[in-house]
Amino acid sequence: MSHLELDRSESWLSHEELDAARQRVPILYVDAVPVRVDDRGVLTAVGLLLRASDGQMNRELVSGRVLYHERVRDALVRHLEKDLGPMALPQLPASPQPFTVAEYFPTPGVTPFHDPRQHAVSLAFVVPVQGDCRPQQDALDLAWLTPQEAMAPSLLAEMDNGHGVLLRQALAHLGHPV
Repeated sequence: MSHLELDRSESWLSHEELDAARQRVPILYVDAVPVRVDDRGVLTAVGLLLRASDGQMNRELVSGRVLYHERVRDALVRHLEKDLGPMALPQLPASPQPFTVAEYFPTPGVTPFHDPRQHAVSLAFVVPVQGDCRPQQDALDLAWLTPQEAMAPSLLAEMDNGHGVLLRQALAHLGHPV
């Protein structure tokens, strides 16, 4: 069966429409922890982006909205390619399953996840990438770290809005001590 191409051209909201929707309903997101694995599928490295926001430098995971009429798997690929480049070659399983669901609230402290713009619900995935990755868009750098390096308290302190919590959960999901 061929892949059905759905028209998403009408799904883009203007900035004003998006702001209005964010004030009324939770927005669906995907978070992705890009990883490198060896030939046996064992985790060797975790990819973290470096971004500048509000005068601060933060380490982040790949994250973004799911568009109207877009499959979750397509949103994952789109955001991974947007942040890591078109040659990232993400390896999604036939049936992607999130390792957790994160609820981001505009009010700090409700959950470990915070987004001052909105209430968002995010499906979080670990996604192996096999290709050549280079930071894109507003990402300044992409660092590949061992699981031990990724768990360093100084690095986790660089992760804002709950991304450090998601990283710890992803590594625990993969069987790494946190």
